[in-house]
Amino acid sequence: MKVILLKDVKGQGKKGEIKEVSEGYAQNFLIAQGLAAPATTGTVKVLDNQKKAEQRRKDQEKADAKTLSEKLNEMTVQIKAKAGEGGRLFGAIPSKQIAEVLEKQYKIVIDKRKIVLEEPIRTLGVTKVPVKLHSEVTASLNVQVLEEK
Repeated sequence: MKVILLKDVKGQGKKGEIKEVSEGYAQNFLIAQGLAAPATTGTVKVLDNQKKAEQRRKDQEKADAKTLSEKLNEMTVQIKAKAGEGGRLFGAIPSKQIAEVLEKQYKIVIDKRKIVLEEPIRTLGVTKVPVKLHSEVTASLNVQVLEEK
């Protein structure tokens, strides 16, 4: 009997897959537990439509990320901080502060976890900071740290 898995089933497959299983297993366990539905032509069409809608949503997210990436590559965020001798900062500039200043200056909201800093910025000058917007799209944001007088 062919069934469409509604949830991940250990030993059978992932959600959304169509599997051939014995009729007893399908009726007595998978369908009874709500883990699967019989694979009729109607349910298969619904599944295909759901997969297409999900793909369109993913493509749109990627396109939005590419657009934002192009904007971020051209931007320079300016942050003022107190510095000592040799351009060394008192403290550091973490990703949270970069996200806050980006929102203030350009009205662009980016989660601080998407700003990839190996370690906080500790010197004056311009630093290129990678921003992971999508699994396949990474932007490079210029962060200019100026001395606060």
